[in-house]
Amino acid sequence: MHSPSHRLRTPALAALALATTLALGGCSALSNEAGGGSDGDKVSVAAGFYPLQYVAERVGGDRVDVDPVSSPNADPHNAELTVRETASLTAADLVVLLGGFQPAVDDATEQNAGGEVLDAASAVDLLPVEGDHEHEHDGHDHGGDEHGEDDPHFWQDPLRMAALGDAVADSLSEIDPDHADEYADNAAQLRADLEELDEEFRTGLATCERDTVVVSHDAFGYLEDRYGLHFDPVAGLSPDAEPTPSDLQDLQELIREEGVTTVFSERLASRQFTAPLAADLGLETAVLDPLEGLSDETADEDYLSLMRANLAALQEANACR
Repeated sequence: MHSPSHRLRTPALAALALATTLALGGCSALSNEAGGGSDGDKVSVAAGFYPLQYVAERVGGDRVDVDPVSSPNADPHNAELTVRETASLTAADLVVLLGGFQPAVDDATEQNAGGEVLDAASAVDLLPVEGDHEHEHDGHDHGGDEHGEDDPHFWQDPLRMAALGDAVADSLSEIDPDHADEYADNAAQLRADLEELDEEFRTGLATCERDTVVVSHDAFGYLEDRYGLHFDPVAGLSPDAEPTPSDLQDLQELIREEGVTTVFSERLASRQFTAPLAADLGLETAVLDPLEGLSDETADEDYLSLMRANLAALQEANACR
């Protein structure tokens, strides 16, 4: 886990990143020295991937400029930073990341970040991979684990997102104490919205004919833990993990036993295993968005609308009333 603040450790790369930012017209690169957050000078935030970006934008409001580090339409698990993205991270007053989820972001932050660093893992209670949300219907690995002992996909739980909002407000208040009340108010409004979403999930999934959901990769353990569904992934914690023939056979048996009607895929990952599985068994296919990033199709959506779309898809697939 990263310490709260990092200084520049590779001056040559940092200088290149800074020069690139200035060449692109980003005079916010000097915000660390000028005192980010003063009147007329926004706090610059670099966010590792979309859920972190969403929280930073909601909490920071008009007082911050948030620059996502992960490119749109790309799986953030395997993000490789461009020179421009490294420059943004180098110049940021605050970097918000999830340690271990994006190794390239972790490395660039460790080497180059000149501002404060908030690791979301320190703000939310991560579930262990083999914990309460472990799949009860199978005993196999689904392709292995590249993320260590904790499940990183905490943003599937609205209340954990609210906890991150409070932590972002605290970090922004330390950087920009003149507007601490505004950050606190924004975090409180975000929490209210997320608690409303949590209640919608609780009531919307309370009475369903089925509780087993087959998904493309293991990104929904927090929904399972919070709302009592059972998610069985085709792949592992990483969407590019490949299931074994034995995994697929076990999954087919489970689908028949539980009366599953739908196999869920996602927008930013391959459907090479979910589509054939559904076709072989004559099942419906649908999208359950892990919200790891926005695509062209969801560019006009946000975290709340995408989560509500997921809820509607789960209700239809599991015949919830």
